[in-house]
Amino acid sequence: MKKHLLLLPFTLTFLLIHAQDLPFTKGVNLTNWLQVDNARAISYRKYTKTDFEQIQSLGCDVIRLPINLHFMTDGAPNYKLDPIFLDVLDMTIDWAEELNLHLIIDNHTFDPAEDTHPNIGQILEKVWSQMAEQYKNSYENIYFEILNEPHGISNEQWNAIQQSVVTTIRAIDTTHTLIIGPADWNTYHSLAQMPVYEDEKLIYTFHFYDPFLLTHQGATWTGPSLAELSGIPFPYSASEMPTLPQSFEGAWVEAAFNNYANEGNAEYVKSLLDIAISFRDERNIPLFCGEFGVYQPNSQNEDRVRWYKIVSDYLTENNIAWTTWDYHGGFGLFNPGPTELFEHDLNIELLEAIGFNQPEQSPFIPKTDSSGFIIYDDYVGKNINSYASSSTGLDLFYENQPRTDRYAIHWSNAQQYEALSFDFQPDRDLAYLNTSGYYVEFYAKSSQQGFTFDIRFVDTQTDAPEDKPWRNRYTIDDSLLPKDGQWHKLIIPLTEFEEHGAWDGQWHTPRGDFDWKAISNFDFVAEYGPLNSALLLDQIQISSTVVQNRNPYKLLDFKLQPNPVNDYLFIDHNENAPIEIEIIDQLGRRTKYTRLEKGQLLNIQQLLPGSYNLRLRTQKGAIGIGKFIKN
Repeated sequence: MKKHLLLLPFTLTFLLIHAQDLPFTKGVNLTNWLQVDNARAISYRKYTKTDFEQIQSLGCDVIRLPINLHFMTDGAPNYKLDPIFLDVLDMTIDWAEELNLHLIIDNHTFDPAEDTHPNIGQILEKVWSQMAEQYKNSYENIYFEILNEPHGISNEQWNAIQQSVVTTIRAIDTTHTLIIGPADWNTYHSLAQMPVYEDEKLIYTFHFYDPFLLTHQGATWTGPSLAELSGIPFPYSASEMPTLPQSFEGAWVEAAFNNYANEGNAEYVKSLLDIAISFRDERNIPLFCGEFGVYQPNSQNEDRVRWYKIVSDYLTENNIAWTTWDYHGGFGLFNPGPTELFEHDLNIELLEAIGFNQPEQSPFIPKTDSSGFIIYDDYVGKNINSYASSSTGLDLFYENQPRTDRYAIHWSNAQQYEALSFDFQPDRDLAYLNTSGYYVEFYAKSSQQGFTFDIRFVDTQTDAPEDKPWRNRYTIDDSLLPKDGQWHKLIIPLTEFEEHGAWDGQWHTPRGDFDWKAISNFDFVAEYGPLNSALLLDQIQISSTVVQNRNPYKLLDFKLQPNPVNDYLFIDHNENAPIEIEIIDQLGRRTKYTRLEKGQLLNIQQLLPGSYNLRLRTQKGAIGIGKFIKN
């Protein structure tokens, strides 16, 4: 973390903030990274400096970073900030400073289903006093946003709380600009209810999601849920309006639906934004629109694009800075789909509409993995998102005697069938690794006797009606992982995994359709019963390296003669008992499975010319992986 004293004289900073022009103009919200239940569930590598560079290349000069800030602490009574969170935020601020990006640290600790508690000021003061102390001498272009969308609390109550928090921060940090907003979900309607705060380095903020039926059609978190609502056009067109589902009759949704002819147009949208603009002009204060957007799943892209253009153009014309909600995600800048990759999936029409640069795009062509990769090594691997069921305990930064380096994974209190998942983004093609002697390798430690669990790969469910998310699993029991509270190294060949079935709301028995070419995620699963204590994991990877004496497998020393071979292959080894032999072609198909006595030649006359993988197993559990070429 770069720390330095600011060189701008106070008078210059004062003039900057009192002008209606802000030092930034437009950007994005970088969501679903630090919006987790605790600091130790942060996917450390989800975003990197490269992502910040890509966002900047779109023409952005500001990033709003939503954070479940209260969850980044040890909780009541002290709400001490977790060092893991501070490490991540330090890193993020460094990227912003190196790129000269403005960074808004948004306290996004809120639940749309729960009202803001009248005593929240006690938490806010404890958290923000620590943040102010941590960053009072840091990069000048970071901003502290007190709290996102307070609601269910009166404007009078919230205004007093916000003033108290501002005073608390200013007792420590007089340098950084603060972002404040009204109650009632930061609505523009309540801006005028805010007092003239006694601070001269403030930016006022509001959010804009009107008409609400358009922007939130398909949303499940509203009351009532709008999941059934879809196809609301913009602008309003009587011939294109959908039929209102009967479930909404008598609710506010019906009234809004019937009034959409009056609200679903550019003039009405601008008249609402004029409320915020008039507030800005009357108060002569800087104003910032922190969020606006249309939810993708149930809306038409052309309607979204038209709405975004009207809103962003009008904000820009009226000199109001903005950050769209969001970058990745349901309101995001990417076309719907599983990858959301910068080079392939950006919504070019939307970028053009909001005045962003439009990078050249190319079709996404999945690539076959040709080498192993890290799933976890102190941090979850790049392009992997880790999560567990909310009822379980997950600590990705467990510091108590990790097997190697600084951290391990601590997974606890999982009920039967709950899983710790590593979601590959995008999906991975492991077909080559499966046929080329690769393994899942990891360290594990447990003290729960009799706890048996599965590790599994899950393939990707396509749009084909008969396709399912098929599972390929391997079971770990006490014979493979002694429950002695000690670290043990396990290596499991990919070829040892067996198809288990699929679950998509109902159970489907296996039928041989698992696809190594499209792997969605890798899981640890409490398949056979609850995890009452904890399972510790470290150094999880896909690897081709086999070292002797690794539990549960040992290496078989052998040679293949001749190689290349025509009709008969001699396997030279030191085992006195028969060995099992499996031959796999380059498409992953098992072409031959047999038992071979010591000294016996392997007949391969029936094989077509080409390259083959060979897997051997002894009666004592030693294994060997090799290759040969059939002439």
